[in-house]
Amino acid sequence: MNIKDYGFELTNESENISGTPARITAVHKGRFGIVSDYGEGYAVLKGREYYHEGESFPTVGDFVLIEYNPDGDSRIFKTLRRKSYFSRRDPDKGRGEQAVAANFDYVFIMQSMNHDFNPKRLERYLTAARQSKAEPVILLTKADLTEDYLPYIIEASSAAEGVRLCIVSAKTGYGMNELSPYLQKGKTLVFLGSSGVGKSSLVNALAGERIMDEGGIREDDSKGRHTTTHRQLVMLQNGVMIIDTPGMRELGMWDVIEGLSGAFSDIEALAQCCKFRDCRHQNEPGCAVREAIQKGELEEKRFESYKKIKAEAKYSGDSAEYRRQKEQFFKTVTINERKKKKEVY
Repeated sequence: MNIKDYGFELTNESENISGTPARITAVHKGRFGIVSDYGEGYAVLKGREYYHEGESFPTVGDFVLIEYNPDGDSRIFKTLRRKSYFSRRDPDKGRGEQAVAANFDYVFIMQSMNHDFNPKRLERYLTAARQSKAEPVILLTKADLTEDYLPYIIEASSAAEGVRLCIVSAKTGYGMNELSPYLQKGKTLVFLGSSGVGKSSLVNALAGERIMDEGGIREDDSKGRHTTTHRQLVMLQNGVMIIDTPGMRELGMWDVIEGLSGAFSDIEALAQCCKFRDCRHQNEPGCAVREAIQKGELEEKRFESYKKIKAEAKYSGDSAEYRRQKEQFFKTVTINERKKKKEVY
């Protein structure tokens, strides 16, 4: 087995430190599945480096350096620099960032062409994908369920301008050849999509065999059930790797400032034209955003999605500071209302 088949590339960082390079293939409680030149195995964290010296805790997809142990669990002592990653608020600590997937090349954002189709969710996933530094690709799945793709294409293109869009059906094989440019040996893919979107079916179609359980969906609302129970990296026979994790389906926003700029570049560009630098895009004079909405050049619902994601990211990053600012905002409103009443009196 060769670790380079798993996408590992030598860097100055890895060359100058002794140790065996490995990739995290699964994350369990307190234990990690790994693959290295020695084959597959398990590893645990080296306490001093991770709990006292502040080394970044590894996640699925990470490249790490280990002290190899042929008779048991190896020990991980360093997490190598990531080229891309998804993160969320740490569910255990309540605050702080937790990486949930790392070192992937493409993000397949999946929306099925049925009741599951949701432009707002698409905007959220695109924001996270832009922030991750990997290339997003939109997959409109279950093409076998409809004969009219145009409404879905129009809405998806409006929400994700400039992003490659593919229409596919894992059931019939329609459009699967469009994914060939991304299915190259050594490349890693991440899938984003709600339960019932057809992710497991697509993975099995790409693999040419059943490697993931496929959960059924309810026909009345197209909702499905989660079929993934832990974070993992799967190697297909063609050398393509897929990262699957339960957390990716409902990925909470963390620090997505760059992601917002990429996913909502039209709104960010308009904001630069506002009269005031601190414009809140409400009733301020010379607001380019409000003017674009009034002229029909920008949809109100898209702007609302932008504000919601931005606020959620701010809350996730520092919930205490967010609450303080919110309380201060309402205090200011109350004070202004009292002043108006006094003036009227």
